Amino acid sequence: MVLKMDTSSQHIITLAILLLTQRDTLQAFTLISSSSLTHGQITEAGILNATANVCKTLVEQEGGNFALLPNQLAVDSLAEACLFTDSVKTFQIAIRVISSRNAAVDLERPFSEEYHFDDESFIRGRSLITRGLATIKANIKQGNFISARLTVGEILHTLQDFYSHSNWVELGNMFAYSNLIRADLNIDNIADSSTPTCRNCVGDNCENNILENIITEKKLTSGYFNLFSSSKPDGKCSHGGAVDQTSDSDPRGGINKDAVDSEHGHLHTQAAQTAIAATTELLLDIRGAAGDADFLRLMGISRSSSSSSSALCFVVDTSASMANVLAELKKVTSSIINSISKLPSVFILISFSNTGLGPLLRTTESDIFLSQINILSASGGGNSPEPGRSLEALWMALSEAPPSSQIFVFTDAPPTDAHLESTVLALIETTQTGVNFFLTNVGRSGQRSNELYQSLTEASGGQAIVITEEQFPQAVTIITDSIRPALVTISQTVRDPGTTETFSFTVDDSVKNLTVYITGSTPSFTIISASGASQSSGTSSGSLGTIQTEGNFISVLLNSPPQKGQWRINMNSLQPYTITVTGESAIDFLYDIVEVFQSPTPGFATLESRPPASGNTSLSVTLTGGSSIKLTDVALIQVSGSDEVKGTVEKTDSGGYLVTMTRVPEGSFYVQLRGTNESSTSSDNVFQRQSSNQLKASTISIKAQENLNWKPGTNLTIPFTMTTTNSTGGNFTIQARNSRGLSSSFPSSVTLEAGGRTEGTVTLTAPLDTPSGTDVTLTIEAEAPGGSDSNYVVLRLTVIADVADITAPVCQVVSVNSNCNGNCTLQTWDFTASLNDGNGTGIERITASETLGNLTTSTQPGPEGFNVTVAFFSAPCCTEEVILVAVDAVGNVGSCTIRSGGVQLRSPPLSLWISVACLVLARTLSL
Repeated sequence: MVLKMDTSSQHIITLAILLLTQRDTLQAFTLISSSSLTHGQITEAGILNATANVCKTLVEQEGGNFALLPNQLAVDSLAEACLFTDSVKTFQIAIRVISSRNAAVDLERPFSEEYHFDDESFIRGRSLITRGLATIKANIKQGNFISARLTVGEILHTLQDFYSHSNWVELGNMFAYSNLIRADLNIDNIADSSTPTCRNCVGDNCENNILENIITEKKLTSGYFNLFSSSKPDGKCSHGGAVDQTSDSDPRGGINKDAVDSEHGHLHTQAAQTAIAATTELLLDIRGAAGDADFLRLMGISRSSSSSSSALCFVVDTSASMANVLAELKKVTSSIINSISKLPSVFILISFSNTGLGPLLRTTESDIFLSQINILSASGGGNSPEPGRSLEALWMALSEAPPSSQIFVFTDAPPTDAHLESTVLALIETTQTGVNFFLTNVGRSGQRSNELYQSLTEASGGQAIVITEEQFPQAVTIITDSIRPALVTISQTVRDPGTTETFSFTVDDSVKNLTVYITGSTPSFTIISASGASQSSGTSSGSLGTIQTEGNFISVLLNSPPQKGQWRINMNSLQPYTITVTGESAIDFLYDIVEVFQSPTPGFATLESRPPASGNTSLSVTLTGGSSIKLTDVALIQVSGSDEVKGTVEKTDSGGYLVTMTRVPEGSFYVQLRGTNESSTSSDNVFQRQSSNQLKASTISIKAQENLNWKPGTNLTIPFTMTTTNSTGGNFTIQARNSRGLSSSFPSSVTLEAGGRTEGTVTLTAPLDTPSGTDVTLTIEAEAPGGSDSNYVVLRLTVIADVADITAPVCQVVSVNSNCNGNCTLQTWDFTASLNDGNGTGIERITASETLGNLTTSTQPGPEGFNVTVAFFSAPCCTEEVILVAVDAVGNVGSCTIRSGGVQLRSPPLSLWISVACLVLARTLSL
């Protein structure tokens, strides 16, 4: 599907329906547009469909009512119906990652026909999808959701292109082709290489250019595509379009349905709807393998009333001099966990010292996290602070933590691995993660020992808090503040050296718990509210709020609700200081630096590096907070000066915004935006938000293929290209570091002329015992001569073992005992089923669709040498139907449906029900 942007609101998805079929367990959520649908819209529609299916099941199992009106299938409304309103932002992040990776396939793989099902490459295209599914399931099993999302986006592009680039819909098919996601099923009746498939179009009319015998014999074909050559096999269809050179060769024209104005654009809507159904089907296959909880985690969602989608991540120095701090940390961690109303959904802990690193812990259980904190002990050396491997530990935490997390580092000494600063910065910038340092007793190791830590926190939007051991318990209250699920940054400022200056920020009526954080050496300041009331730094409790000071860290908790309008902070300090203004609000934004491309189809993809220092820079921006929120202005604000660059804001067809800057400020800068809230009761409905992390442009560009994978015991070679607009050129230093400590090789330097281009490779070796599904974060960095400039590319890679087992478990009903002829609440029925995985990897999990019943299982040897699982299920007669789902060790999913009447049903593909829903709606709209 083409990825094209349009500012017209009619190109946004305008209608969503919930069609309940005669089988309640197979409902379909479908979105339709009156114009061309893009990959991004199709992907988001499929994600919403699948997530709504999962949520409806869970809400109803809990005895609730899944109340989602037919025209309300959107992120915010789904979050409300599914009870995950605290996860809206992380859900949006997951959608953006998946959609961006989907778009990147056109940029990175334009000439690989199997990624687009061009050139009749059906077998190879299907292999990409099924291998990708195996990788996703292995990633999820290892808890590596970030890598899994990238692969989801990539294979969804290929899957969606099948319906646009092949003749599947021309053959009269109105449902998704399930064989594309099933490695154990054949793709039948492909037109062979010598069979003609098309005739010339009649002028611009290509509606009947596929040969009649291809249609009547149900032969599967797809168009040939080439940007540079008009050559193609005799008689074969072309893809078509202005950039496809083969479309000028007989048979002329094309068959693609990428948009309504494509050669087969009259079938675009049908192809797009079928692609939505296929996207939903693939995602629900992942759901079957992963289970509901992990599927929602893949989507960045936590539904628990006692937990949120945020992460709590500690990096702890366990050197001997940290003994007292460790004792306090154990106390405050327990207190923090006990006081948080909604615990984070993931906890990460890694310890370090002057001798090494502790094992990294990643868990969803707060009790496990707390128990590991409690067994930390200080050892080695003496009572004086000893430099440790703090940056390596931080780097590992950044690789494991979800994007936009907050990481807290506890140490009293400078790092021994300062050479990792650029690698840590690369991950801070690409993950938009905040890093906070608690630095105790730094005077004992030199007053300037925290300068590197300070620069990292400033880049990330975190805090470098310098305190004594005695001040530690009070200072760590910022941890509780930082993991609030609705936390937003309203304004942030860094001044080094300090200045006497007035800073202003806008507070809108959605903001609660307005807080100002200031770090610096005894700064003097006055806060002035929108009404003109003021409170100075010398007044700990005044008319505006409460001021608390611990070491160099000052927190100002302002009274609630805060006054709407423009506030000011008058600063008077010549020492360096930072100011951060935060609050809680549903209104926030997500952004990525993106690369816009026009060929082979228009679109944009996330840039996993620094933006270019010259020429246009583009940002993709998404707002959270509902449909009444509108973006009006986006600017890049220079961190250390007064330069401000405003961008041109263009609304995209997906409901987001593309912002184009003609230049970027020198040095580091923030992203700041303003907008309006049309649902606000205030006449002044303007809101302001700012990125917490800093960005920086570069004259160096470095690119490499994202999302590669390789087998345990083998090497992976990653080619990269590097260009520079540097006016001098010279010898550029190269570094490549990976998060798993894998053996690697790469050039230590490359020589580039001014404006030149060069290539290189990085080779990684995965040990034979590497668990399948292990993800590897690789950072390739390039530094200009003299360290005057640098850039990087951050890649996510996966080690994945070959999957020999491609067959799903088999389920057979042994018996059904039912006498349901009276009051269904007073009677029960039961059944016994036999499930086996043959000679496969073995059944790992069996679940039932109904929670009102009781499921028990037992395993015993089968007659053919493989294990058989016997499942017994009993339920009230009000439960008329149960679906048993069996998952084997590599994620193949099998199921059977049993009714209280004793009939076993083989479930038709979910895609069929979804496609029927699409067809019914399309026909209704055409009347």
